Amino acid sequence: MKFGVVVFPGSNCDADCLHAIKASTGQTVEYIWHKAGSVDGYDCIVLPGGFSYGDYLRCGAVARFSPVMTPVIEFAQKGGLVLGICNGFQILTEAGLLPGALHRNKNLQFICDDTYLRIENNATPFTCQAEVGQVIRVPIAHGEGNYYADPEIIQQLEENKQVIFRYCDPYGEITPAANPNGSVNNIAGICNSKGNVLGMMPHPERCAEAILGNTDGQLIFQSLLQQWLRRCG
Repeated sequence: MKFGVVVFPGSNCDADCLHAIKASTGQTVEYIWHKAGSVDGYDCIVLPGGFSYGDYLRCGAVARFSPVMTPVIEFAQKGGLVLGICNGFQILTEAGLLPGALHRNKNLQFICDDTYLRIENNATPFTCQAEVGQVIRVPIAHGEGNYYADPEIIQQLEENKQVIFRYCDPYGEITPAANPNGSVNNIAGICNSKGNVLGMMPHPERCAEAILGNTDGQLIFQSLLQQWLRRCG
């Protein structure tokens, strides 16, 4: 399996993603520069966290027009696997690959902390190694992680099981206190209707090695590998 990590001006989690994916899967991982005109040859594209283009206008609003996003959008529309983490999630919503938007945290402050996520759907390439209801601990680091969409879209996401991760307490309870940023329905990550594009605000690459004291993030990368192996086998 071959992963590609897109590097935008202002990305600051690209190296983390590349290292975590390689350590978690043992597969080939390469950087893709934001001016690249093709993503041919890759099995999964990762849009990492950071502050692409300084987050001018809105988070992800400028990155959406990077040359690389044209082939990334085409790749996703053809069923290619795309994972957007934090700023990458914001870019996916700006590009129209995921519905809704991310706006300022409810406390209007940047938050860097551990959060607990309850896995709501394990029938996706990103969570196929998990159990529904499983709780994982994944850090966040964002100022604009408050997920919002019109009520009709939220209803559709819920009915179609497109909500993949939800902020919860350590015991899996969905409570207002467990919601760090004010996201509707405690939403921490969603996928598109086809299930091949996932956006999530928490950072699995920051909890994918024992030396970091937490390996819960490996689940996402190992799920992608297992799904690919099953498809190819």
